[in-house]
Amino acid sequence: MAMGSALTTIGLPVALGIIMFGLGLTLTLGDFARVGKHPKAVVIALVCQLLLLPALCFGLVLAFQLSPVLAVGMMLLAASPGGTTANLYSHLFRGDVALNISLTAINSVIAVVTLPIIANLAIAFFMPGDPTLGLQLSKVLEVFAIVLLPVALGMLVRWWKPRFADAMDKPVRIASVIILIVVIAGAVYSNIDILVANFASLALITVLFCLLSLTIGYWVPKLFGVRRAQAVASGFEIGIHNATLAIVIAQTVLGSVELSLPAAVYGVLMFFVAAAFGFVIRGRVGSVDSGRSAGVGAIEVAD
Repeated sequence: MAMGSALTTIGLPVALGIIMFGLGLTLTLGDFARVGKHPKAVVIALVCQLLLLPALCFGLVLAFQLSPVLAVGMMLLAASPGGTTANLYSHLFRGDVALNISLTAINSVIAVVTLPIIANLAIAFFMPGDPTLGLQLSKVLEVFAIVLLPVALGMLVRWWKPRFADAMDKPVRIASVIILIVVIAGAVYSNIDILVANFASLALITVLFCLLSLTIGYWVPKLFGVRRAQAVASGFEIGIHNATLAIVIAQTVLGSVELSLPAAVYGVLMFFVAAAFGFVIRGRVGSVDSGRSAGVGAIEVAD
């Protein structure tokens, strides 16, 4: 148990730091400037991320009648920015990966402000009068250090030594995955009883939240005339949250294992939900493309 606890309290922040450093290695200031080229797609994605998803999650939490601690944990997950895994899914399913990178960068910066606000509002609503929880200024600074400092360091390395940053990109990704697996295994081992006891109650709501997030992230931009590749990027960016960040804040900043359970369950199940969603939207595109090809062929024959 002691080793599992040490892995969680020390290993999780280290793993997240490596992940965020790896994100920084792929970023330049141009990625932030790029949003000016696609302002509509960015604004719609941010509105979905910052306004629609917390409201959606709040509604789900009330509908499922979760316990106060798990309800706050779900809201903490909803407030977390998109994860770097979104870039991979966007690439696999023909999304605008450059837009993904820009959205991840912007969301990570904005989350330093919005995540503490949403977390504190959720704590005030679901657990009023609990003096042990809440993100006061000192804890907000911890969130800032956890999220932005590794990213800034990675960007600095990329600016100073771009070839080194390119060479380190893959090793850092591999190292972050290995460390994360070890740390999560240790966390699961040390908290297996509480995780098993709550898995059934959290599986459906986390799957539903992930599926609805993906759907909103994809279809809302489409309804406003955003190109498909950008809608795919938006869908995965909004639908795939940085569960590791939510777990780290819950366990190391707020000091509650139970608060991290929604993110832990979501972090396992989202990979399958996102993959299934990707195949569905890719299938639709294939059908549309086939229809268009058939239509063009008919026109050519008529001519």
